[in-house]
Amino acid sequence: MLLNNITLVNFRNYEKVSIDFSNNINILIGDNAQGKTNILESIYVLAITKSHRSLNDINLIKNNKEFCKLKGKIRVNGISRNLEFFLSNKEKRVSINNKQIRKLTDYISNFNIILFTPDDLELIKGSPAVRRKFLNIEIGQLDNHYLNILNDYNKLLKTRNEYLKINIKKNKLNINYLNALTDKIIEKALYIYQKRFEFINQLNKYVNNIYYDITKNGNLQLKYINNLSVDNYDSDKIKKILYEKFNQNLEKEKILGVTLFGPHKDDIIFKLDDNDIKIYGSQGQQRSCILALKLSEISIFKEITKENPIVLLDDVFSELDDIKKNNLIKYFNDDIQIVITTTDLKEIKKELLNNSCIYKVENGTIEKLEEV
Repeated sequence: MLLNNITLVNFRNYEKVSIDFSNNINILIGDNAQGKTNILESIYVLAITKSHRSLNDINLIKNNKEFCKLKGKIRVNGISRNLEFFLSNKEKRVSINNKQIRKLTDYISNFNIILFTPDDLELIKGSPAVRRKFLNIEIGQLDNHYLNILNDYNKLLKTRNEYLKINIKKNKLNINYLNALTDKIIEKALYIYQKRFEFINQLNKYVNNIYYDITKNGNLQLKYINNLSVDNYDSDKIKKILYEKFNQNLEKEKILGVTLFGPHKDDIIFKLDDNDIKIYGSQGQQRSCILALKLSEISIFKEITKENPIVLLDDVFSELDDIKKNNLIKYFNDDIQIVITTTDLKEIKKELLNNSCIYKVENGTIEKLEEV
C-alpha cells in the first residue's frame, strides 16, 4: 500500500499544499509548531475520517475558512485510487474515485495506516475508553463491517439506557420492549466480542517476540478483559452468558438507569511477566510495550490484507535511546512506506537518512530538499 500524493486545502495551518511521497522513507523536518504533525494528521484523517488528536472536527479547518479538503492518491494491490475528504460546518463527506461514499464506515479500511506518537503511552496509562478506541480503530481498518455493527450497538445501548432512566422517574417499564432491545444488543455484542478476541489473539502471536527483541528480557502478553470470563468465544456460549447476566441484573439496572454489561465495558491489560505493566512497569518498559504493540500490527495488517500499512512516526525518535531506535528501524523494510517527523536529523540514523526523501516544513510551506 502506497500514498503517492496528498493535497491539503485549508487544513490546519495550510492554505494549499501538495506533497509527492517516495515509496519508502519520507522525513519531514522543521521546528516545533511549523506544521509537521499536521501533515501526519492529514494522512490519518484521510484514512480514518477523524483526527487522532482533536475531538472536534471543526478544529481541522484553517482559521477564517469555511471548509477543508484532503485529496490523496493511493495504490493498493497495484490499483490506483483517488480518495477525498471534505469537511465544513455543515457536513463531512468522503469519496473514492470521485464517487461519494454515503457511510463513513464503508470508506474506512480502504487505506491502512499505523501511527506512532509520543502520546501512545496513554494506551497503557489512560482509561479503558482509550484502549477500546484503539481496538475499534485498528479492527475497523481491517473490517468495516465491525464498525457498522459497533455503531448499531452504540445506538441500541443509548436507547436502552434512556429507557432505563425513564423507568427511574416513572417506575413503569414495558418488559417486552426492554427484552427486544436486549435481544438486539446481544446480537451486536456477539460480533464485537468475537472480533476483539480474535484481534488480541493475533497481537499475541507477535507481541512477545517483538518485545523481547527490543528489550532482550521479559514476557509480554495482552489480556482481554470483559464481562464474559470465558476462553471460548463460541456464539451460543456468549449468548447464554449474556442473557443470564442481563436477567440476573435487571433490577439493579432499573435502579441505576444504565446497562451494566456489554462490550462498552471492555478493557485490555498489558501483562509483563504476569504483572500489570500499568502498575508495575517503568516508563521505559511501557514505551517498549507500545513499540511492540504497534510493530505487531504491521505484521497483522500484512497477513490479512496482503499489503503493508503506511507507517506514521510523529517525533518518536526523540523519545527513544539508540538501542531502541535501531531495534525499531530494523522492522521497516523496503516494502514499507514511512512518514517521519523530526526537529533534528541527528536523531535519525544515517542508514535511514541515506535512503530518504527529506522535506523542510516551515510556517505552512513544504520544500523538498535535494541535499542535507
